[in-house]
Amino acid sequence: MSREPDIQAIGTPNPRSVKFLTDRTLLASGSADFRSPDHAIRSPLAHRIFDLEGVEGVFICQNFVTVTAIDDGMWSRLTPEITEAMKAFLVSGEDIVQPSATDQNAPEATEVEARIKDILDTQIRPAVAMDGGDVVFVSFEGGVVNLKMQGACGGCPSATMTLKQGIESRLRHFVPEVRSVEAV
Repeated sequence: MSREPDIQAIGTPNPRSVKFLTDRTLLASGSADFRSPDHAIRSPLAHRIFDLEGVEGVFICQNFVTVTAIDDGMWSRLTPEITEAMKAFLVSGEDIVQPSATDQNAPEATEVEARIKDILDTQIRPAVAMDGGDVVFVSFEGGVVNLKMQGACGGCPSATMTLKQGIESRLRHFVPEVRSVEAV
């Protein structure tokens, strides 16, 4: 029998999102963002969390789940419910996220896109993950990097500042071809 997972609830800069850090590996790499129960079809864990009243979004990363509530006044009720739901699920041994057919069909990156992705993966994503979120590369066209903000970063009051002052300045410093960064 597997020991009970350790789960710790940690606030994020987004008052509507809480990061649930666990001692288990949830995803070997990458992340999965679910903005509604309909999108959670490939994640039994996300689906179980969406079953709790007041949940608006579920974001799963390597060793944490960030949950976004309809409003920030729900956390006194939701935190213990989410913690218990996660513990029960993790002990069950079910797959956390089932692979998607689109996961394996990504086009080959250009040299500039590869540099952008490397900076995102090594310098930016780890810092953003500390706040319960993620930044995913979408495209690079005409000097503009398009990124998707996920988890606590999606809808966070400070997301624009993070995007423009943090991510954009870092990418422009290391990749001269980058003129601006936009959220999509």
